[in-house]
Amino acid sequence: MSDTTTNEPRHFGGSAGDESPVDRGELRLEVQAKYAAVALDPTATFHFHTGRVVAERCRYDMDAVDVLPGVAVESFAGVANPFELRSLEPGEHVVDLGSGAGFDSFLAAHAVGPEGRVVGVDMTDEMLEKSRAATTVVGVDNVEFRKGFLEDLPVEDEWADVVISNGVINLCPDKHAAFREAWRVLEPGGVLQFADIANGNDVPEAARREIDLWTG
Repeated sequence: MSDTTTNEPRHFGGSAGDESPVDRGELRLEVQAKYAAVALDPTATFHFHTGRVVAERCRYDMDAVDVLPGVAVESFAGVANPFELRSLEPGEHVVDLGSGAGFDSFLAAHAVGPEGRVVGVDMTDEMLEKSRAATTVVGVDNVEFRKGFLEDLPVEDEWADVVISNGVINLCPDKHAAFREAWRVLEPGGVLQFADIANGNDVPEAARREIDLWTG
């Protein structure tokens, strides 16, 4: 497996497409700043809940959550439970899109067991530092965290049996590119299971170009 200590994104797939209603670089900086704060001070006030309280609200198996140390839970900021869609199987390879501080990745690592592998991908240095440090505390050696973007995943073609994500695809300006990359890293017959926020109404073009509305 590749080195988990680098903070530079690595490129395995194609570059992201041109579909972007906002400046991609500016949006990424805003998202990174927001979630760096969640990593560094998870008890601060955000426009979303964090930690164990949101895990309970999202109907996670709290017996599995309780096995994890606090550092692996406190910065969790998901919107639902992707594991409700399907239980992971021992030995599976899993990619976690937008893995944050590692909460879902660590649950996946326990579920797939020592014969399985989990790769978490995130673009925020503070989250990566926290997830990598927590790996030792959690005591698993079948999970690694790589820096990268959902639109250009640092994962080999057809490596994964399962791709999961939790509340992150909505933050991507080019969702077509994010889904193309998910399909690229999935093996034929693989499973994409994710939880996210969706808007059933048309969003005015002016609103789509407001960075604050994307991050808020």
